[in-house]
Amino acid sequence: MIDLTPLDIRKKKGDFRRAMRGYEPALVDAFLDLAAERLEELVRENMALRERTQQLTESLAGFREREAAMNEALVSAQQLREELRVQAARDSEQALREARTEAERMIADARREVAAISEAGRRVAGQRARYLRSFRVFVEQQLAELELEEERLRAGAAGEDEQPEEE
Repeated sequence: MIDLTPLDIRKKKGDFRRAMRGYEPALVDAFLDLAAERLEELVRENMALRERTQQLTESLAGFREREAAMNEALVSAQQLREELRVQAARDSEQALREARTEAERMIADARREVAAISEAGRRVAGQRARYLRSFRVFVEQQLAELELEEERLRAGAAGEDEQPEEE
């Protein structure tokens, strides 16, 4: 393709030879002026389109950068979400383990306490039984002594009845 500028077309006006039966110079000049003007319009339009293309290319590059940044942010957010999910699962498992351990400790403490209370109850029951036995023995001894004393009293009263009274 030949680089042809509007100025090249305008300079060409004087380069054509005049020939007899050739083209009419005024019409050729008018056509060359028209071609130069149209070429100038096309050059301006081409430059405007190039500028617009450059602007759009820059905008597209900016959009692509934003898209890449948003994709990175999305990936980071997904990774963070996954890390948080994993951490939450770990924390809940640990809390569950701690709760189970605490519950087991509390159950063991309660069982020890029940065992201690049961043992204390057995000791008290044993002491009560021993006390009742010893009290029964004591009461039986006292009853035996009472009976003995009553027999003495009866024997003494019977002996007084049999003995003459000394008056």
